Amino acid sequence: MPLTFELCPGRMVGGNHPCFIIAEIGQNHQGDIKIAKEMIKMAKDCGADCAKFQKSNLACRFNKQALERPYNSKNSWGKTYGDHKRHLEFSHEQYRELQKYATELGIFFTASGMDEMAVRFLDEINVPFFKVASADTNNFPYLEETAKKGRPMVVSSGMQSMETMRQVYKTIKKHNENFVILQCTSTYPLDPADVHLRVIPEYQKEFPDIPIGYSGHESGIYISVAAVALGAKVIERHVTLDKTWKGSDHAASLEPSELAELVRSIRLVERALGSGVKQMLPCEKPCHDKLGKSVVAKVKIPRGTVLTLDMLAVKVAEPMGVAAEDIFQLVGKTVTEDIEEDESVVPELVDSYGKKAKC
Repeated sequence: MPLTFELCPGRMVGGNHPCFIIAEIGQNHQGDIKIAKEMIKMAKDCGADCAKFQKSNLACRFNKQALERPYNSKNSWGKTYGDHKRHLEFSHEQYRELQKYATELGIFFTASGMDEMAVRFLDEINVPFFKVASADTNNFPYLEETAKKGRPMVVSSGMQSMETMRQVYKTIKKHNENFVILQCTSTYPLDPADVHLRVIPEYQKEFPDIPIGYSGHESGIYISVAAVALGAKVIERHVTLDKTWKGSDHAASLEPSELAELVRSIRLVERALGSGVKQMLPCEKPCHDKLGKSVVAKVKIPRGTVLTLDMLAVKVAEPMGVAAEDIFQLVGKTVTEDIEEDESVVPELVDSYGKKAKC
């Protein structure tokens, strides 16, 4: 059984606990705190467990030249990449306002700390867990500093190899046992052929003592639901209020109706997964009583006859006789009363037959 732990106050992940669903708002709020609040409420209304943003200290995350380069994309919010990112970046005070709003609504709030300074700020405002974006997964000094803070971590694995992920696991594990690794492919939107859900069971074998999840950038919900069927314990999906808005993430994001359907579908699949124990269930008894087959006499069998297989047949019978799967156990046993052709062979009429008919 994979490790279970408390990812957020009162909310366990792993094992048989419900999948934890993260609505990744990221920077799809267009730099508008009113829209950001609408998206938090949307995530709550759709049944997500957590609303997540992206927090950066731009000078710590980018070098000067990266911030000053011209940015002429159709998705640009400024003449330079720095201007663009500054437009989308909320202040510390705005983050506290958003966190307060999420708390009032009753949905967990956190963010990806996109650099060490951002992580320190998120630690100060007491987020329940740190999200590590794929771009920082191989940033080992960052991982160590984040892990040492002791908060649970959710770590995406886009753009990484299995060998790197083994090193990531060891690096975090030295300082912090409470973390999740998410299978992820970093492209937007994601072609189904590049999803590679089979990495999920590979991660489960490589890292059997932590929960494994999935961060998806594909269109639609089906692949994410399939990830849950494969054992994903955390699902993260980008969300938007409108796929046509400016920004490269919107096309790979879920609109409210899709997010609500994702949550419903995950909860349905979780119910359907059930247990690994195969047995006849109480709900099957009416069908078994009506159509379940049992052993009947193919010919008339006089009292004292030693049974052979050619005397027996399997049919839907009334009353129900010896269970069909036990027909071979009757061979060589003696009947204690006459049995007419086509009558049920019930346990009481067979000497030394110890099993009772199943129901």
